[in-house]
Amino acid sequence: MSRLVTIYGGSGFVGRYIARRMAKEGWRVRVAVRRPNDAIFVKPYGTVGQVEPMGCNIRDDASVRAVMRGADAVVNCVGVLNSLGRNSFDAVQADGAARIARIAAEEGVARLVHISAIGADAASASSYARSKAEGEAAVLAAFPAAVILRPSIIFGPEDGVFNRFAAMSRLGPVLPVVGAETRFQPVYVDDVAAAAVKGVLGQATPGLYELGGPDTETFRSLMVRMLAVIRRRRLVLNVPFFLARIMGFGFDMVQAATLGLIENRMITRDQVKNLAVDNVVAPGARGLAELGIAPTAMEAVLPEYLWRYRPSGQYLAIKESAKNLKKT
Repeated sequence: MSRLVTIYGGSGFVGRYIARRMAKEGWRVRVAVRRPNDAIFVKPYGTVGQVEPMGCNIRDDASVRAVMRGADAVVNCVGVLNSLGRNSFDAVQADGAARIARIAAEEGVARLVHISAIGADAASASSYARSKAEGEAAVLAAFPAAVILRPSIIFGPEDGVFNRFAAMSRLGPVLPVVGAETRFQPVYVDDVAAAAVKGVLGQATPGLYELGGPDTETFRSLMVRMLAVIRRRRLVLNVPFFLARIMGFGFDMVQAATLGLIENRMITRDQVKNLAVDNVVAPGARGLAELGIAPTAMEAVLPEYLWRYRPSGQYLAIKESAKNLKKT
């Protein structure tokens, strides 16, 4: 019988790429998600019945154990960017990670891969970063042989960074950003998935890996790069941190006053704190090179999915070619 991996958050941005790769490796894949009906799209990643979405609440022991039973390996991709209601940073990224690792040890799971984030720090001013660090510590305490991956911001067709700002660029001549001079080291989503698979297959030494791409750039530089890809001329305007904190406070208060009915999808106070700190691989940290993975450059991927934000979408190249014909 083929081996089985349970991927918590397996229909998310990173999780779906891990699920696809594990299916190609011949493993059976359980995709543990809150709403399995919304994860039906993962089923074609393998043969009939090879990839199956299953309902799971990582805040509940019985639920976590049910989808893990019989698994040879576990991958935890669950994370949140906005602490909202019962799905708070601590509940998901600290307590949830601890629960998965503890139950994995109790169930005799052979390998555990945990997706964290660069910037995880127990002493951070950011609740997001602190909860990530607490989750890492809990994972290692329960499952010392775990592989922990800390990616920088992740890019790819479904990303929430380049897609979001490319969409915003269509609204006017100015593109506002917070932390324009903060440095990032974007990593391709499928490279992160490849690293996770290395951990599942036992091809990675247990411990911590920081994952970054070949380019380290400021937020402003990343936006200029994105604008060049979508052929739009916009002024990239830095929003001062003091003003961003006021904006974050206002949006957070609207979310709190409506009991989460109006979710803060703009910017939170905690995100402002994160944007004030560089998000790059630490000197001397193990990373993609130690895993035998060549990082994918942004220029090789961004045009493949950002074209739809160009003024004429997929027809821009045809229009440009037609203009050249008229000149001749």
